[in-house]
Order: sequence, then structure tokens, then C-alpha cells
Amino acid sequence: MRTLITIKGAFHEPKPSDIAKHLNKCEDEGFWLDVEAPDKDDYEMLTKAFDFHPLTIDDVKHGNQRPKLEEYKGYSFMVLFDASLKGDSIDFDETYLYLAKHYLVTIHRRPLPLLLALRKNIETDASRTRAEPMFLTYLVVDQLVDANFPVLEQLDETIDELQDKIIDRADPEQLRSIYALKHDITKMRQRLGAQRDMFQRLISASLGPEDREMGLYYRDVYDHVVRQYEAVDSHRDLLTGAMDVYLSTVSNRLNVTMKALTVIASVFLPLSFLTGFYGMNFALLTQVLEAPYLAFWVGIGTMVAATVIQLYFFRRRGWI
Repeated sequence: MRTLITIKGAFHEPKPSDIAKHLNKCEDEGFWLDVEAPDKDDYEMLTKAFDFHPLTIDDVKHGNQRPKLEEYKGYSFMVLFDASLKGDSIDFDETYLYLAKHYLVTIHRRPLPLLLALRKNIETDASRTRAEPMFLTYLVVDQLVDANFPVLEQLDETIDELQDKIIDRADPEQLRSIYALKHDITKMRQRLGAQRDMFQRLISASLGPEDREMGLYYRDVYDHVVRQYEAVDSHRDLLTGAMDVYLSTVSNRLNVTMKALTVIASVFLPLSFLTGFYGMNFALLTQVLEAPYLAFWVGIGTMVAATVIQLYFFRRRGWI
């Protein structure tokens, strides 16, 4: 799906010939082409109408690129990433930007709500963003970077809920969730690190010597990326803490179980001894306890007394 925006208005699904016509007037009209879910025709249009380098087209086709900024003759190629939280896993997607002095081309595979909202605002309001592509580039990049903030907030809530569930009742499924989230957060941290380094370059030098003032705008974007990087570090520490809580909870539960089993075994230990003792047919024992039922009641009384004494000491030491 293609959308072309100039000061003349918005054009949905423009033909390659229309794109080429407006591209020739981009210095006067402004030019932002947004391509969603590109297909074979879109790739052919990008190659013929814009003469983009084949290496950049291959990057767009195959994906799985790290955030980067590459300089080519007449334009620059930028890769940004955005994240989305689905259940307990993080999905990553990429947006590709072709940046030039008088035009902007963005390519992404799935709908981006923040970018769609920006595009609609520009469609309905003929503001300077159409006439100043560099400032428009800043707005697009800022929206793409800010799209990660809601994901980080959801991650924070997910980790808090996970910790609460662990404290209530630890379960092996929670441990699997912790490992999966930790793996995804590590990948997100790597992407944010590359994205941070890229914007650090843009602060000192924008896309051209005459556009150095754009470094002021990119400084704001760089600040957002740094905040996201710090938030990811914080989430990784929280997950490490959640894992420690899980292991401590499981260990404590095991200790409680072992203590209960030990108390039961300790109670039956003297009882086993006494039943064995009174079960021996010694002449002395049978002569002393020869009165009717005396042996039975002496045995029962001894076992009850031993049990009561044990429970008293267990209670006093706080074991039960």
C-alpha cells in the first residue's frame, strides 16, 4: 500500500509514473512516500523511479537488519526498529527510510499506528512539514522511536505481575516466562544500543553540512533512545530479581516441606523404638508387667508421653 504526500495533497496508491512526476518537483512540492507491506511492484518502483542502490533494496527485502545509517550518493539509508509485546514475548519489526534533501521514503511491513496518525495529520493540514522534508524526517523518526515507550511500560507491568504471581505461588511456567523475556530484552538492548550510537552521530552532523541545525532535533530523539536504553537495563535487572525471588520461593517451599517431613519422622522415631522394646520377650519384662493389661497401658502411656515431650520441644524451638 502506497501513500504519497506533497503540498498538493495526499495520493493513495499512486502509479509509478505519478511518483516520478512528483519526484521531479519535490524541491517545490515536498515529497513523502510511505510504503506498507511492499511487494514485487514496489521494489521495482523503488529501483527505477529513485535509482536506489541494490544493496539497500536487498536489506528491505530480507530484513533482519540492525539499526544503522548508510550514506549513498544523493541520499542516506536508515534502518530503525520498533517493538511490540505479544503475551510474554517481544516482536521486533523494522522501518526503512530513504532520506534526501527534498524527499523522504519510508517502508514498513505492518501498520504503524503512530506513523499513520502523523500521516493523517499531514494529509489534513498543509503545514511546513510538507515543504521542509528534513523537519518531516525528524517527525517521522521521532514517532518511530517513541513507539517503543508503550512496549516498555507494558513490560514493566508484566514483570510486576510476574513477581506477584511468583510470591503467591511459584510455578515452572513462570521460570520459562522469565527466561523468554530476558532473552527478548537482551535483543532489544542490542538494538537500542545500535540506535543510540546512530543518533549520536546525527547530533553532531546531520545529513548535509547545511542541515546541521537538525542536530538539535535529533538530540531530542537521542534523549528518548537513551531513556529507553536505561529502561531496558532496569527491566533486565528486575527480571534477574524475579528469578532470584522464584528460586528463593521454591527453596523456602522445599524447606517447609522437608521440615514437615522431618517432624513427622522424628515423632515416629521414638514410637518405633518403644514398640520394638516392649515387643521383646525378656523374662524380666514379662514378670514386671504380668498384671492383666498392665503392659498395654504402660506401653501406650510411654509412647504418648514421648510424643508430647517431642511436640513441646518442637513448638518451643519454632519448628511447628
